[in-house]
Amino acid sequence: MSSKRPGGWLRRLVVTLVVLAILAVVVDRIAVVVAQNHLAAMADTQARKYDVRSSDTSVKINGFGFLPQLYNEKFSSVTLTMLKPKFSGVPAETLKVDMHDVHVPRSLVVNQKGTVTVDTTDLQLKLSPRELSRLAVKSTGLEGLQMPVVDGKLHAQATVQGVKIDVPILPQIQNGKIAMDVSQLSTTLPSVLRNALRNRLAQGITIPPLPFGAQLTGVTVVGGAVVLTATASGLNFNA
Repeated sequence: MSSKRPGGWLRRLVVTLVVLAILAVVVDRIAVVVAQNHLAAMADTQARKYDVRSSDTSVKINGFGFLPQLYNEKFSSVTLTMLKPKFSGVPAETLKVDMHDVHVPRSLVVNQKGTVTVDTTDLQLKLSPRELSRLAVKSTGLEGLQMPVVDGKLHAQATVQGVKIDVPILPQIQNGKIAMDVSQLSTTLPSVLRNALRNRLAQGITIPPLPFGAQLTGVTVVGGAVVLTATASGLNFNA
């Protein structure tokens, strides 16, 4: 009589398939870690060309399955994160770069050579109110101007001709600058003082050149920070 139990071959087949699937996942994960580290190094090098320095740079490749995307030489989405970056000498809290339709040659993983091209790029740069205040003083010439976040709103605080002023403002992007809407400026202020302050703030806040040649598109208050949004096109990383 045969000692083989019925269905034994099926169980062995299932076990073999499970092992192969696990190995495929392991290989996929190892490959993605290698690729992410290499892309982070490339991004850091590219950022330095735009006078951007960071204490830590990391990359996350999104989408399902790294190897299938690599085979097609196209990743649907890649997220770059920089901690404590400095752009044009201005300290920021974080820089998040969402890159869409990222074309990555297979040679980049095989021999670490090639050019990465990105169709569209969205940036989020988080600034502290203190750094925004410094930029505001430099742009308006209004010494002592502070831009704190109070109850989720950006305020302009200053002392003009001995009078303390604290007014909420609505920041907007106009002509590449942060325009400050001071429509809520108190009418109890002397008209001369009110007009002088409005004229100073109307000059807006000039933002230094953004990372990767991005163009400023928006400004919002998130928590206790000011977040600048921007877009860039034609971004390339060279190995």
